[in-house]
Amino acid sequence: MTEHAQQRVLVVDDDKEIVRVLRAYLEQSGFTVFTANDGSTAMHILNRERPELVILDLMLPMKDGLEITRAVRANPQLAHTHILMLTAKIEESDKIVGLEIGADDYITKPFNPREIVARVRSTFRRIEMEEQGANRVYRYRDLMVDVGRHHVTMNDKTVELTPTEFKLLATLIKQVGYPFSRVELVQKRLGYDYESLERTLDSHIRNLRKKIEPDPNHPTYVQTVYGVGYRLGDP
Repeated sequence: MTEHAQQRVLVVDDDKEIVRVLRAYLEQSGFTVFTANDGSTAMHILNRERPELVILDLMLPMKDGLEITRAVRANPQLAHTHILMLTAKIEESDKIVGLEIGADDYITKPFNPREIVARVRSTFRRIEMEEQGANRVYRYRDLMVDVGRHHVTMNDKTVELTPTEFKLLATLIKQVGYPFSRVELVQKRLGYDYESLERTLDSHIRNLRKKIEPDPNHPTYVQTVYGVGYRLGDP
């Protein structure tokens, strides 16, 4: 994926001015942009066009952002779609709910459109890096991560992960035992600017543990390194 014209973004917001501004900024940066002002239209476009990334408002008519996120993650044909959630709510719990059901990241309104463009570019850079590292398979105990096929199994059973959960696990399993700091995982591996996103990272780790750990309350795979961050397995 080398041309922006092949990089498709769906912008979903019931505020038509926000949609207009984001579309203008993204198209000026070379991205192909689809738009929707309600949840039903958004789902139609997602199923028809299969954009790689969706910028999704939390509060929408017909289907809200949480409903759409659940539907995307439950559909194998859409499950790898990257979801950047927009929310006007400031409560931390609202952000955490979005992350827990499968959003990859969030931005709180009001926002700078240039920040959105930067996040979109960062996401596509990570997609390109994943494509370049295809055909690599990593194993640790009963866990298998196939980077090329974007496939994870635990005890030979498929584990469905969000794009961000997969990136975290792929990063960890490539260096078993290495203690990644939060800065490394957030900034270098996920590609976001490190701006008080520790809770975001911790939410993704918590979700990942629920899916791969025999006992998420006593993790033996993704371990906390106190004062540092996380590692996969023993040092």
